[in-house]
Amino acid sequence: MSESRPPLPPFTAETAAQKARMAEDAWNSRDPARVALAYTTDSRWRNRAEFLQGRDAIQAFLTRKWSRELDYRLIKEVWAFHGNRIAVRFAYEWRDDSGSWFRSYGNENWEFDEHGLMRLRIASINDLPIAEADRKYHWPLGRRPDDHPTLSALGL
Repeated sequence: MSESRPPLPPFTAETAAQKARMAEDAWNSRDPARVALAYTTDSRWRNRAEFLQGRDAIQAFLTRKWSRELDYRLIKEVWAFHGNRIAVRFAYEWRDDSGSWFRSYGNENWEFDEHGLMRLRIASINDLPIAEADRKYHWPLGRRPDDHPTLSALGL
């Protein structure tokens, strides 16, 4: 029996937004094993200049990522969708182990299989050093509260 991760393609505006929020919630958990389950076993990624394939590689990558990017908080927003593809833009805030804060901005292109698992993720990301006073994400670690402003509402 195949794994299934609804909502399934083809996506509508509503289901694309739901898929993006589910991804955001999973990433905000900072649980590499949980996040990796949203991808096909042979999923391919480009993340910045790193190329990965498969859940094990994704889980290892995320473990490394969240050991360096502390106090990580992320917001995703759908940019476009069609059929089995969704494009999102995102921004996340984090600090390094010396206490320096960053806001990372990026875009992701996602392609899903018929079971709603992501088989391709292409991410382009840029990091901006910010002062702690310029942070915009102040919710407790974990899921972004439903009443927290979106990227658009924050002017990001």
